[in-house]
Amino acid sequence: MTRPVLDGVVETCLYVESVEASRDFYAQVFGFTPLGGNERIQPLAVKPGQVLILFRRGGTLEPVPIAGSFIPPHDADGEQHFAFGVPREAFEDWKTYLESLNIEIESVVDWPQGGHSLYFRDPDRLLVELITPGVWKNY
Repeated sequence: MTRPVLDGVVETCLYVESVEASRDFYAQVFGFTPLGGNERIQPLAVKPGQVLILFRRGGTLEPVPIAGSFIPPHDADGEQHFAFGVPREAFEDWKTYLESLNIEIESVVDWPQGGHSLYFRDPDRLLVELITPGVWKNY
């Protein structure tokens, strides 16, 4: 059987203590636009076709009824990690911008294959990485 077409990653989720505080952080730092939401869930528009969903930790341990069906339970804990891509020419600007917001940069890595990564924490101590092309063979 032939593999069906895949469009890529549409959404990814983070599990946070305060949906409101995390929404404010990602809206302020990255300019992501809230898409509805409540105290349990906050979807944010990243770019066309890309959504970052903030879930309150422990808020989706039971099925969530929706549209005649349900969303299965899910949750996560600990210091998770994820990365946002940034253009190579914007990397230094991001460092300066984060410092202007008093966000501590934990590490900067200049990868042997040419890309760069910058690491910092969000309000839940989730590890946010800003990554330029050249870190992965496909990015």
